[in-house]
Amino acid sequence: MPRFRRHLKINLALQGGGAHGAFTWGVLDRLLEEESLSFEWVSGTSAGAVNAVALAAGLAEGGREGARAKLRQVWEAVHKAGVPDLLRLNPFLFGLSNATTLAQVASILSPYDFNPLGFDPLRNLLAETIDFKAIREKAPVGLLIAATEVATGRPRLFRREEITVESVLASACLPTLHRTVEIDGVGYWDGGFSKNPDIVTLALESPVRDTLIIEINPLVRRELPKGAREIAGTANRLTFNAPLLRDVELILAVREAMRGRFGSIRRGRQNPLAAHRFHMIEAGRYTSSLSDDSKLKPDLGLLTYLHSAGRTQTHKWLAQNLKFIGKQETVDLAQRFQAAGSLTAAEDEPIASSDTEAVSSRA
Repeated sequence: MPRFRRHLKINLALQGGGAHGAFTWGVLDRLLEEESLSFEWVSGTSAGAVNAVALAAGLAEGGREGARAKLRQVWEAVHKAGVPDLLRLNPFLFGLSNATTLAQVASILSPYDFNPLGFDPLRNLLAETIDFKAIREKAPVGLLIAATEVATGRPRLFRREEITVESVLASACLPTLHRTVEIDGVGYWDGGFSKNPDIVTLALESPVRDTLIIEINPLVRRELPKGAREIAGTANRLTFNAPLLRDVELILAVREAMRGRFGSIRRGRQNPLAAHRFHMIEAGRYTSSLSDDSKLKPDLGLLTYLHSAGRTQTHKWLAQNLKFIGKQETVDLAQRFQAAGSLTAAEDEPIASSDTEAVSSRA
C-alpha cells in the first residue's frame, strides 16, 4: 500500500540574471515533476519575470506538463533570438555579436542612438510564446512582477490581472541596452534596481507561508576586480543584489522586534512577515565561475549547462528539504545574508568549467 503523501504549497521568488536565468528554468522544470507540490504566488524580476510568466501561461494552458513545455519553448526562443537579431538591424553594429563588444558599445552610446528603431527581440519572443490573456484570466498562481519607476526609483509591482508584454519588458529593461518602457505615461527600468525579487510583499500577502527563493547571482566573489570589465561587472552584481539584501534585513529586523521573552513570535500586524518560512536554491557555485558578459549572450551550451545545474540542485534540495515544507524554515537568512564572508567552501566554491559535462549528465 503506497504511503500517504500530503499535498504541499509554496510561493516562488525568482531573481533576475539575464541568460543565467536558465538555472531557474532547470529548477522549475524539476519542481514541476513533484506531484505533491504546487505553487501559490510567484514573485519575479527581469529574467525571473520571464520565467514567472512562462510558468503561469503553461499552467493555464496545460497544467504541469504544459508549464514544462512552455518554459522550454521560451528558453529555446531566447537562444534563437539572442543578441545578433538586434545587431543586424544597425550597420554600425553589424558583426558585433560578441557580448563583450556590445557591452562596451552600450557603455558609450545610448540605446536611443545605437537602436533608433527601438527593436527589442524580447518583445517579439514574448508576444509569440506567451498568452497574456490566459495568464490574466486562468493562471492558477498569483503573480508579482517587479519593475522600477525611473522618476522615483521606487518598485512597481504588476499583479496577475495587470500582466502584459509591456509589464514584463519593463521588469527586464536594462537602460544601457533598451529604451525606457512606458506604461500609462510612466517610465520603467529593470526591476532589479528596486526589488530582485520582492519577498516582503509575498510574505505579507500570500495565504501560503512558505517561499522558495531561487538565487541566481552569487552573493560573494572573493577576487578583487581590477580590470574595467571586472569592475563594471562587480558594480552590477552589487547593485542588483542590494534589493534582496534590504528585504532580508527588514525581515530579520521585524522578527527580532517581535520576539517575546521566550523566543516566540508575538502576534501583531507584521506577524505574517515575521513568521514566514523561507527556503532557498542557489546558483552561485555555478554562476560565480561565469563572466558577467555571459548574462548578455544566450549561448546554447550555457543555457543547457545552467538548466542541468538547476535540475541537479533542485533534486538535491527536494531530497533534503521537501519534508520541512509547511513545518520549518530551511535557510538561515541571517547566516546566509549577514555573514556571507563565512560561507562554507561547499556553498562558495565555483564549479570549474571542466565540470560542465558532469553536471549535464546528472540532469
